Amino acid sequence: MLIFSKELIIERLWSDNPWWQTQKIDKYYQSMKPRLYFKLFYPLATDISLSRAVVLMGPRRVGKTVMLFQTIQQLIKDGVSPRKICFISVETPIFNNVDLEQLFTYAREASGEVDTEGWYIIFDEIQYFKTWEVHLKVMVDRHKQSKFIVSGSAAAALKHASIESGAGRFTDFMLPPLTFIEYVELQNLGHLIQPTEMEWYGSSIDFVKSHNIDELNEHFLDYLNYGGYPEAIFSSVVRSDPSRHILTDIIDKVLLKDLPSLYGIRDVRELYSLFTTLAYHSGNETSYDLLSQNTKIDKITIKKYIDYLEASFLIRIIYRIDDNAKKFQRANYFKIYLTNPALRSALFTFLKPDDEFLGSMVETAIFAQWMHRDKIIPYYARWQGGEVDMIKLDEATFKPSWAIEIKWTNDNFDNPGKLRSLYTFCERNNLQEALVTTKTKTGRKFTHNNIAFQFVPAALYAYNVGRNTLITKLSKL
Repeated sequence: MLIFSKELIIERLWSDNPWWQTQKIDKYYQSMKPRLYFKLFYPLATDISLSRAVVLMGPRRVGKTVMLFQTIQQLIKDGVSPRKICFISVETPIFNNVDLEQLFTYAREASGEVDTEGWYIIFDEIQYFKTWEVHLKVMVDRHKQSKFIVSGSAAAALKHASIESGAGRFTDFMLPPLTFIEYVELQNLGHLIQPTEMEWYGSSIDFVKSHNIDELNEHFLDYLNYGGYPEAIFSSVVRSDPSRHILTDIIDKVLLKDLPSLYGIRDVRELYSLFTTLAYHSGNETSYDLLSQNTKIDKITIKKYIDYLEASFLIRIIYRIDDNAKKFQRANYFKIYLTNPALRSALFTFLKPDDEFLGSMVETAIFAQWMHRDKIIPYYARWQGGEVDMIKLDEATFKPSWAIEIKWTNDNFDNPGKLRSLYTFCERNNLQEALVTTKTKTGRKFTHNNIAFQFVPAALYAYNVGRNTLITKLSKL
């Protein structure tokens, strides 16, 4: 028995799909400039050559719903009938206990387009519909001439369900927090970036430079503080108090609602306490023993919590290798990074130019740019007396491809001899070059045995990683 009448459901569908009458999405969404990732998502969302649903995943507040509405507007511009585009938010209480097929039936009746071909059906926050993947697979098979797009914030749960039940029927798309290149584009700061070339292993590669690195660094600091969230860029109110407008939603819906409901977590206060501890020390090496000692939570529970937080795309674990690039048989020690550096500022206070934590958050931001590159898993190296921040191991040989030391200072540029750990790692692993980030300095210097250190400002390096990721992904379309 339906809790709400058919007439009430149809009325709500009309309310949620105003383009059936106006041919336009709400002005609020129209005013937002599309993310660069829209160029990647839209071709997947509109490809009807294959009978596959698109599963849009990502953490909360990174712009998934906005991207869906922008997709609707572009579909209308491309000639799709507005009355054959339907947006349904599954978490809306009025749709409880109505299965996906029935909602599609109501949508056709409401819009007046009763045939089942040529539709674009969007189910937002799909994780709130139990066994959604089974129902969606049936719909994909049954309605081959229509396109189904679903989104959700419980990334791991969605991905697991997609893989288990949607093999050959679903295409996953992960939308990350805003990257620095997207921040620059949305803020119309492109004039600060110029193309250039950088020497790397005997070849010239595409890179970027800035005619005003000091100004770019000011914006990079803003990016660290709030730039991972698109709405903060467009709203001064949100920027002024991210704890109220962003973090509260993440705590309420992810830590207090999504994770407990999806994974059966009982002590949400304990989970929140662990999350704040990890956020405060983002980028620091830790272990389950240390975390247990500091939080008074048993190790088994901590491991489960970390798995949940990583599943929700709030944190990412980076594993350790030694000075000879060998993995440890037991991963006793690891680093945990926030996937979005702005989370720390929302939890605590804004970072200032002379903040003692600025260096670790610059490191967090650069790791965040790399987290979206397919098949690249960075490591860090640590041994007695030395450490290197980021290592890429070759997939075939398991030997280092490159090494990076992430700094927010020019001291190492002026005195490369201070980079003893980096030099040692390169020498022991036959790396002829390594990259070191700085605050403002750019240049190339040679150390003993002709090992070259390439120095680039951290903001430019973060921009370049994001740019190359987009180029790589676009080339695969």
